[in-house]
Amino acid sequence: MTTKPVVNEQAKTCEHGISGYCSRCAEEEFNIPKELAFIGSALLLFILGMVFNNALHNTPYSWAEYAVLLTAYFLVGWQVVWTALRNLTHGRVFDENFLMTVATVGAITIHQLPEAVAVMLFYKTGEFVQELSVSRSRRSVRTLLDVRPDYANLKTDKGLEKVSPDQVKVGDTIIVKPGEKIPLDGEIIDGQTLLDTSALTGESVPRSAKPGEQVLAGMISKTGLLTINVTKRFGESSIARILELVENAAARKAPTEKFITTFTRYYTPVVVFGALLVAVVPPLFVQGATFSEWIYRALILLVISCPCALVISIPLGYFGGIGGASRKGILIKGSTYLDALTAVKTVVFDKTGTLTKGVFKVTKVVTRNGFNQDQLLRLAAEAEVHSNHPIAQSILEAYGEKVDTSIVRDYQEIPGNGIRAQVNGQIIMAGNDRLLHSQNIEHDDNDCCVEGTVVHLVAGGKYAGYITIADEVKEDAAEAIMSLKRLGVKEVAMLTGDSQIVAASVAKKIGIDTFYSGLLPEDKVQALEKMKNTLQEKGKIVFVGDGVNDAPVIARADIGVAMGGLGSDAAIETADVVIMTDAPSKLPQAIEVAKRTRTIVWQNILMAFAVKGIFIALGVAGVATIWEAVFADVGVAMLAVLNATRAMR
Repeated sequence: MTTKPVVNEQAKTCEHGISGYCSRCAEEEFNIPKELAFIGSALLLFILGMVFNNALHNTPYSWAEYAVLLTAYFLVGWQVVWTALRNLTHGRVFDENFLMTVATVGAITIHQLPEAVAVMLFYKTGEFVQELSVSRSRRSVRTLLDVRPDYANLKTDKGLEKVSPDQVKVGDTIIVKPGEKIPLDGEIIDGQTLLDTSALTGESVPRSAKPGEQVLAGMISKTGLLTINVTKRFGESSIARILELVENAAARKAPTEKFITTFTRYYTPVVVFGALLVAVVPPLFVQGATFSEWIYRALILLVISCPCALVISIPLGYFGGIGGASRKGILIKGSTYLDALTAVKTVVFDKTGTLTKGVFKVTKVVTRNGFNQDQLLRLAAEAEVHSNHPIAQSILEAYGEKVDTSIVRDYQEIPGNGIRAQVNGQIIMAGNDRLLHSQNIEHDDNDCCVEGTVVHLVAGGKYAGYITIADEVKEDAAEAIMSLKRLGVKEVAMLTGDSQIVAASVAKKIGIDTFYSGLLPEDKVQALEKMKNTLQEKGKIVFVGDGVNDAPVIARADIGVAMGGLGSDAAIETADVVIMTDAPSKLPQAIEVAKRTRTIVWQNILMAFAVKGIFIALGVAGVATIWEAVFADVGVAMLAVLNATRAMR
């Protein structure tokens, strides 16, 4: 392909500030009207030259034949010839530009001008169709992620000022009117609205937002006027980083892409020297063979052998797959991870917030040793008042009264066990059954075998009872597990810090094969390592977590997936795949997209090799002419590109 991205080699960034590949630069160079004008003019001259070719060929006016046909040749071929010459000076000899130039100049030399023009004309037409498809795919991805806000309504002493999002600082206040994009990450301090999050998450159903809630750049306020306190500069916002990741995803090549790049590096010189042997050897050693005949066959071999179909359609297929996944709210950071998803045999889920909603509610209060329910709830609320954990928040919500924080002192968290605090001079402890055993608190053994998430309370060294808290399983969790197994995943496991009883209940409900319970954060990494070492079948292992607490495990897995991690820096940085919603069913969708993309890529590879192999044999045997060679090369390239665009859907 002749269209190249514009890149500042020294700074390694283009004029749009993108490092590496920039689809905007590539598309800006592709000017449709200009390309059509060149092709149309060349086609008219080619037809004119063909009409008068025989009449002028053996007359004093044969120069007119050259004038018309060579003009047509350079209208469509000058870029190819110039690129070939420029590459020669840089030591890059064997590419499709070199093959096309040698083939057509050779045809002109043996006075086959119409064939030379036809080769370039059809090659240029094929390139045009290919670039049109590539451009459309790029545009589809950019339209999908066209969430970069153009401006922000900054609240100042003089009133509202419309500024670039880059000019807004952390702590500034901005106003978002109904129908406008939210320009920066922040917290709503006034106003209510319905938010359109489809550009970020792929979800079409708007969600409500009210004061105190976090909002992200790229969301659209549908109904209300919002006043927002900015919490991140635009360059640090989730959507800015996602846009950068998608633009640079092409840099992370899949093994198939790397193979094709390496293959063409050796394939092209073999073809060139093979064509040279075809042109020279038979005339020297075969009686009756002429140089003109075998040079013509060698030229046919060069035209057929162009690796355009492979070089263009394979990256386009992966690009389409990444775009198709993004449309479903699944951000895949590169084709290498898209390829890896096709080999997944084991999937490991975190529980809370991944398979369950992470929304806790108090369902039962059980007292012991003379305490009553009101006392137990009050003690639990006072002990948990400084904790941000969802379980603590559910206890405070169930208590329903304001807690006097001045009576709470010496608050400390006991990792993997619970918390300890001094309330009105009395030591209160709240936590799991490990806390009771580690502190040698006397209690009934049956109290440690309660189903559900349980918070045990200890007051003044005496066991006071427990509070049962329920966490709902997500609606699509069981469906996700079934879909994964249908796609060939052999084992689905779960890691959790919850008790064995809670883990067993969730595992049974949704169809988990194996689970590990009672794990501290560092234990999860060890559990994953153990699973990797005992895998029965070779394949990739995926870990799916919330992207913050589970960042170490996400990093250790073959493929780390952050669930609902759009607003999390840890998710975007650590994970290889970011699912922009909280739906576990998105993971099987990602695997389906990966498998479909890989199938399309291999269809193109096999089709290209099969067609080219057949026509190379026909060309060497003298059955195929240069016309068939052109159609074989351009035709298979166009079919491969059109097939690759299916990955986008």
